[in-house]
Amino acid sequence: MAESEAETPSTPCEFESKYFEYNGVRLPPFCRGKMEEIANFPSCNAICSLSLLLSAGTGLLQEVVYLVSQGADPDEIGLMNIDEQLPVLEYPQPGLDIIKELTSPRLIKSHLPYRFLPSDLHNGNSKVIYMARNPKDLVVSYYQFHRSLRTMSYRGTFQEFCRRFMNDKLGYGSWFEHVQEFWEHHLDANVLFLKYEDMHKDLATMVEQLVRFLGVSYDKAQLEGMVEHCHQLIDQCCNAEALPVGRGRVGLWKDIFTVSMNEKFDLVYKQKMGKCDLTFDFYL
Repeated sequence: MAESEAETPSTPCEFESKYFEYNGVRLPPFCRGKMEEIANFPSCNAICSLSLLLSAGTGLLQEVVYLVSQGADPDEIGLMNIDEQLPVLEYPQPGLDIIKELTSPRLIKSHLPYRFLPSDLHNGNSKVIYMARNPKDLVVSYYQFHRSLRTMSYRGTFQEFCRRFMNDKLGYGSWFEHVQEFWEHHLDANVLFLKYEDMHKDLATMVEQLVRFLGVSYDKAQLEGMVEHCHQLIDQCCNAEALPVGRGRVGLWKDIFTVSMNEKFDLVYKQKMGKCDLTFDFYL
């Protein structure tokens, strides 16, 4: 863990202008004018994979879900644009009209809070796979993601970014509210709540959970082969060559958090998550 914390400049105002507020939640600009249409989106027989942020393991989750649900090969996935197979519900492309035309069961991805998802989904007519990640790793990965995109215009320091995260000043709203809202539904029959760290700690169990939840059938040999395929996917997504900044690594927060930041984060975490029985392994 780093030992000191420098003073940080304020976040550029152009970064702030990237968001708009909808029912008290900060959302990206491309969501403007679409929220009612999303609420009424016919999501019956859809499989929706979700996470709060782009760095909460969504990319890896979508590939594993596609692999398990389709019985695909990792090499096959490497040759395709996986984003076309799991379009993001709220993104401008490909758009809701095209997503509606996908063959059932549709595989859809989203980062929206539970309350903003299609009402069909709330009624149990779709399957929801939610991926949560330990928030210290998540905020580091999300910072690196913002720095890599010119469209986000974020040029502040990590300390400032982390403060924004703790104060609920980033897109898609408060992580603390988002994850607790889904956790309240983790026992619903149509919801599978997963943790990113468990994918690295006990992948076989997670694959078995996905197989049961998705209702696909594998014999013992096929299941073992699927676990091995998923291991290959994780290695491809998280090794240094595939991901130079190490955003997929577990425990990367320890390389950048200062002692002071860690103490502040722990205090905020306790204040905002103290009444919730959801736990994370920060020291895996």
